[in-house]
Amino acid sequence: VSMEHFWDLLFQLMKYGTKTLHVVFIFLFSEVRYMLNESRNNPNLTYCCTPECFYMIILFHQVSVTIVEARQLVGLNMDPVVCVEIGDDKKYTQMKESTNCPYYNEYFVFDFHVPSDVMFDKILKLSVIHSKNLLRSGTLVGSFKLDIGTVYSQPEHQFFHKWALLSDPDDITAGCKGYIKCDIAVVGKGDNIKTPHKATETDEDDIEGNLLLPEGVPAERQWARYYVKIYRAEGLPKMNTSIMANVKKAFIGENKDLVDPYVQILFAGQRGKTSIQKSSYEPIWNEQIVFTEMFPPLCKRMKVQIRDSDKVNDVALGTHFIDLRKIANDGDKGFLPTLGPAWVNMYGSTRSYTIMDEHQDLNEGLGEGVSFRARLLVSLCVEILDTSSPEFIKCHISALLARAVPVNRKCCCCEEEMSRDNDGSAAKSLTTQAHRTGPASAENNLSSVATLTTEFQSSATGKVEEFFLFGAFLEATMIDRKIGDKPICFEVTIGFILSFCASQTFRNYFHLPYFDRKPCIYIKSWWQDQRRRLYNANLIDNIADKLVGQSITVTQLKCVRMALVKRNKYIPDIYIWMMSNNKRIAYARVPSKDILYSGVDEETGKDCGKVKTIFLKGFGAAGWTVQAKTEIYLWLGLNRQRKDFLSGLPNGFEENKMLKGPGSQSAPPISLTYMMKQIFQLRVHMYQARSLFAADSSGLSDPFARVFFSTHSQVTETLCPTWDQLMVFDNVELFGEVGELRDDPPIIVIEIYDQDTVVSTMPEFMGRTFAKPITKMADEHYGPPRFPPQLEYYQIYRGNCTAGEMLAAFELLQIGPHGKADLPPIDGPTDMDRGPILPVPLGIRPVLSKYRIEVLFWGLRDLKRVNLAAVDRPRVDIECAGKGVQSSLIQNYKKNPNFGTLVKMFEVDLPENELLHPPLNIRVVDCRAFGRYTLVGNHAVTTLRKFIYRAADKEANNWNTQGTNTCRHTHTHIKKGGDEVEEEEFDESMLDWWSKYFASIETLMEVRPSVKMALLFFYFFCTDCKLVYPKELEKEFDNFEDWLHTFNLFRGKAGDDDDQNMADEDRIIGKFKVNPFYTEGLTFFLPSSLEMGFDSNMGMFQNIPTNDPINVVVRVYIIRATDLHPADINGKADPYIAIKLGKSDIKDKENYLSKQLNPIFGKSFDMEATFPMDSTLTVSVYDWDLVGTDDLIGETKLDLENRYYSKHRAICGLPSKYAVHGYNVWRDPLKPTQILAKLCKEGKLDGPHYGPGGRVKVANRIFMGPTEIEDENGLKKQTDEHLALTALKHWEDIPRVGCKLIPEHVETRPLLNPDKPGIEQGRIEMWVDMFPKDMPAPGPAIDIAPRKPKKFELRVIIWNTDEVILEDDDIFTGEKSSDIFVRGWLKGQQEDKQDTDVHYHSLTGEGLFNWRFIYPFDYLQAEEKIVISKKESMFAWDETEYKIPARLNLQVWDADHFSADDFLGAIELDLNRFPRGAKTAKQCSINMVLNEQDIPMVSIFKQRRIKGWWPFLARDENDDYIVKKLVELKTEQRSVWKCNKSGKVEAELQLMTAEEAEKNPVGEGRNEPEPLEKPNRPDTAFLWFLMPFKAIKNLICNQYFWLTVKLVVALLLVLILGLFIYSMPGYMVKKLMGA
Repeated sequence: VSMEHFWDLLFQLMKYGTKTLHVVFIFLFSEVRYMLNESRNNPNLTYCCTPECFYMIILFHQVSVTIVEARQLVGLNMDPVVCVEIGDDKKYTQMKESTNCPYYNEYFVFDFHVPSDVMFDKILKLSVIHSKNLLRSGTLVGSFKLDIGTVYSQPEHQFFHKWALLSDPDDITAGCKGYIKCDIAVVGKGDNIKTPHKATETDEDDIEGNLLLPEGVPAERQWARYYVKIYRAEGLPKMNTSIMANVKKAFIGENKDLVDPYVQILFAGQRGKTSIQKSSYEPIWNEQIVFTEMFPPLCKRMKVQIRDSDKVNDVALGTHFIDLRKIANDGDKGFLPTLGPAWVNMYGSTRSYTIMDEHQDLNEGLGEGVSFRARLLVSLCVEILDTSSPEFIKCHISALLARAVPVNRKCCCCEEEMSRDNDGSAAKSLTTQAHRTGPASAENNLSSVATLTTEFQSSATGKVEEFFLFGAFLEATMIDRKIGDKPICFEVTIGFILSFCASQTFRNYFHLPYFDRKPCIYIKSWWQDQRRRLYNANLIDNIADKLVGQSITVTQLKCVRMALVKRNKYIPDIYIWMMSNNKRIAYARVPSKDILYSGVDEETGKDCGKVKTIFLKGFGAAGWTVQAKTEIYLWLGLNRQRKDFLSGLPNGFEENKMLKGPGSQSAPPISLTYMMKQIFQLRVHMYQARSLFAADSSGLSDPFARVFFSTHSQVTETLCPTWDQLMVFDNVELFGEVGELRDDPPIIVIEIYDQDTVVSTMPEFMGRTFAKPITKMADEHYGPPRFPPQLEYYQIYRGNCTAGEMLAAFELLQIGPHGKADLPPIDGPTDMDRGPILPVPLGIRPVLSKYRIEVLFWGLRDLKRVNLAAVDRPRVDIECAGKGVQSSLIQNYKKNPNFGTLVKMFEVDLPENELLHPPLNIRVVDCRAFGRYTLVGNHAVTTLRKFIYRAADKEANNWNTQGTNTCRHTHTHIKKGGDEVEEEEFDESMLDWWSKYFASIETLMEVRPSVKMALLFFYFFCTDCKLVYPKELEKEFDNFEDWLHTFNLFRGKAGDDDDQNMADEDRIIGKFKVNPFYTEGLTFFLPSSLEMGFDSNMGMFQNIPTNDPINVVVRVYIIRATDLHPADINGKADPYIAIKLGKSDIKDKENYLSKQLNPIFGKSFDMEATFPMDSTLTVSVYDWDLVGTDDLIGETKLDLENRYYSKHRAICGLPSKYAVHGYNVWRDPLKPTQILAKLCKEGKLDGPHYGPGGRVKVANRIFMGPTEIEDENGLKKQTDEHLALTALKHWEDIPRVGCKLIPEHVETRPLLNPDKPGIEQGRIEMWVDMFPKDMPAPGPAIDIAPRKPKKFELRVIIWNTDEVILEDDDIFTGEKSSDIFVRGWLKGQQEDKQDTDVHYHSLTGEGLFNWRFIYPFDYLQAEEKIVISKKESMFAWDETEYKIPARLNLQVWDADHFSADDFLGAIELDLNRFPRGAKTAKQCSINMVLNEQDIPMVSIFKQRRIKGWWPFLARDENDDYIVKKLVELKTEQRSVWKCNKSGKVEAELQLMTAEEAEKNPVGEGRNEPEPLEKPNRPDTAFLWFLMPFKAIKNLICNQYFWLTVKLVVALLLVLILGLFIYSMPGYMVKKLMGA
């Protein structure tokens, strides 16, 4: 198919209009690629028999969550706790007091043993809770949730150092509630977690750029409502009809439908239900469930279930999953998730009712359904909420008030409020629902349910049409002999409508006697006519088929990049059941779209009107065998379109109809009688098989092959996988025309069985494969290029697992009019001993050549007991293509497990094509008394290509001279932003081994910037050495199998695990060390044979070391362990190291580290060993327990022998430079010059030759380097060690013998636990040095002890405060004031909080203190962490060590005497990087904290004394927001995150070492020694009730003087006026009376 044909197909689609073309083009490229892969993987087969599809495989999963820290939490003076919740499991961090930016660095692990689909649907929820303790649950600050499947779909199955945005699900208008920095990883069986490259501190502080969101999800997600409308359901299975219906009818006299269905929907941790419809098989709900969740959601699927309500236990009738990604489009012209109204079909267990349904999990959606259960009419739409609109705010406030005020209406939104006998009256109206906002609470499983106000019109889902399904059974074979004597029939169902094929009784083995009469079935059913959606799906499948084999890029497929948005199958799938004696035996499922008919060829299903092979899978515990194979013809379409429904059948048949007379022409046939048939001969060339499934307890198998074709079957005669047999099937009758059979012949099924020694035992199934023969018609010539067929390897499958390969060829030859005389003759070797067995003919069997196989027998290791007896005298047998050789006998395995004779060889005939080479079989037997031989174990080497000798390329020895220079740097220059900034010089005396370690792993958070840049420059620019390997050292150097290979010996029957490698680990019974070598031809010539010392008995293995026992000193360095699995109930562990090597067993139990999951051990252990007896080193990490035995966390095993003999020289890594003193001292007993001379001697190289000018010549290579070395006294001496080390570091450039030598390193190894196979329980960083005892004694071990923290003392003087918020109101005057005091502490030392005295009655926010805080602490300078050792509780056995950032917290408070103190503001200063203080209070602003990038930063550890002004900050939560909005109803959105400056503080910070502090002691507060002056506070700074007269004087004379004068004057005037009025009448009377 060319690209032109593809584009022609697309343009032809335009005939159906632009709307159809648009729907077809909405197609994701990922789905195109998926279908392309499906077509390539299995181009010939339509349906595959995989019994695993029936059930879900239960696997181990481990979810690890690290809560690093939280920032910007909304609240005042919080005590936050983080809750990690997965399903029903909850784990909490420790509570951090009085901080909005808590630092945790706590690690949690959740273990699950569930199917993968169940695991990926689980919801991970992170919540921050304020003030949680034993007495109260605390207040939810915010939460974040996503499903596990989202995490697993990420690169490396993890989110690393990402920030989770917290939101309040109960208040969707609140906005962001803070951030949690965390790591989340999901580990399955065999998965390895790779720690990504750590970003810089600045990058990780970029919260908005590192949000915990999958790629493609916008950072700003909006709240949305998900409206799920449930209309009705049909086709529900009958429940309890056999027993309870009869009982009810006897007592009550009526027989109602005994099913009470309701619909339950689970989404994003929320749950919604409809009402319960009593006694209804066709319930009608017309209800709506509303979920409120952020969009795009981080939960992929919505689970829809129809459940049957029961007083004892509700059961699921059917389950359907809605994948929101498949019903949405995020493109420029995309749309929100939209579905329906559409019918969704639900599948599960059989429809027949049983009291105990053993397949109930299928109804829960776990596994492939075996029958139609029901269909549900549902629709889904999404509405994005505008939380800033006035209408929404008004509705939101009304909803909040409605929650607070009790109402009499019954609401079915809560699961607890929905009673079992609710018949729909609990649903509330849609108008009420419109005013309800907020998501469903995960704690109460809340959602919203509403009754739809409008009746749903059934015509909205399409016009109901009559569909016609026709099927013809052309062949039924491979039927199990157990059911062969009972009547067999086939049941075909579409939905809940079924039809039976006529039953037949037969006694023929493995097939039904249809012969020329083929039974037929037909079904008429009525469904909504939504064929267009299925047509679109078929169009896309057709396009994918056209693209097979084309080089299509993403750009070329831009026009077909979207997936079909509505792939709902309105027509249920077709199920074909084979039944024996009314018992269901096996089934097959056929998608309805694949057999749907259309008038347009591109829209027709791929299997419509075609004869296809269908394998019927066993139902339940049916094993691996196929229960039946059918050749069936299926056609589905409208009843009015069935004019040509028989056109796809093979020609040459007559119809047999049930009806006779008028109208019989339109009736479908009940059977077909074939009058035309062809006769063929099938030739099956079975050559050999390899890598077969181990079916016996010995680990071997006796395989034979059973070949099925049509109604014929044959079996190979030998029990050896090298069959070399031709099987001829004569007189094979096939029905149809010649052209059809040539283009599409029937498939051949080959099954491999193991024949047991017990005759009565049934052969055990080992695997199955399929093939199609090459067909030759009678009129065709038998010759190239098609004939004779070539041998090919066919993959053998056992379920979903590979179970080996089979080499075979198949040809189907038509027998012409002259009979078998026209068939090509069978040309094969004459082998009279084989009797009637025909070998593979000469033209097909591979061409053989002579090979010589040389085997280096080294030894056996780690052999386990066999039949309760230890292996004592083992021997190894090597076999290949019927030839072999035996090793010498090991006389005493315990004393020396190595072989006495090293090299043996044998000749064998092998195919010239290397791909056709047979496997090399290794068997180990134990020679016991009385001539008994017991099989110990075996191994099959499937591919031999890497062991074939190939002559070296002589032209590969042309090398150019290269030079490498090493130099010493004392300072670095770094260009940043175009300017050159010179970093400060560093002193090498402050460096140690840990400095080199931290620099190599680029842990930028743990190395000080100045030292970091110097170290990185020194170790990465001056050397080529890599110090830390992120995985095992063996994986970096090909398992050290450069000349000695290790093969695992297996014994026991193989398991049926999907991961065969993991299952084989339990079968390992030992190891065999060998090196096989293949040489083509009997004579060969090597250049080394001309040299002196060539030993012909050793063959290709010249100059190898002896395998005599050797004594070595093994030095094991253990650095640290990371991410250990918690072993205690408190989520922690008390780890310690245990090392075992041979009889040496070291347990460092006394030095366990308390409550650590990332312990730093920093220890080295020396032990003696003897190779080969002590060759396996086991390093274990145990959890210490006070009571009982210690628990194994994990262990790792190292093969030291392969390392010791490897040419990579893994005994001791080469350092980056040669030094005679200091932390980087040379630790190998041999100096570089001695090592170089030894390697040149062993490789027979010319050199080394040291010349002037710092040059050394090895072979034809010249290396350059320094020639001076500095001793401990600083004197420089001449040496060649640097030159030799330079040559060793580039040893891989040496011709012929060069290879990369092991550098100085630290390897990271996974820790595994036998109880949890395949899942890492943590990692350990270590390295191993080995020193032969016949060499000079090694020096002392390198000191890698953990750095000890240095004691410091931080002195903080609080001088003044200014502009502090005035919190109190004066009782008499109402004037604002505050009683100010300052509180401070170091992070992690909340128990050492210190307070100043109180500055009372501050009227301006100014406070005078002159108060000193003193904080002693232990500090690790290299890691920039404070080390705290304390007991977690009073019941703790010992102290726990914590490492937290060095941060100083200062808070300003308002003191109250009769109530709790009021928090006013705070500031947190990172002592390693905080803004420089302002010189004056006016220059101090909030921008010093909010815009740190524009402010110069300082470190207290560099600038030991700092004084200045810093601002206090407070978070404004607007607690009275709802009241304000009720009054004003403003349009602006509420700002939850509003930072206000709440004051300023003048402080002085001074850092001193413990020694300096002891020499210059000071007192806390204003105490001796060196007391601070008492502040000169104003007269207002006192309490009025302690000094009332002074308060009155201050009130009258100072604050209200003029007001007092005015009041006195006014009082006098009033008094005079009153006296005047009082005396005026008497005075006037006296005047009038003349008195």
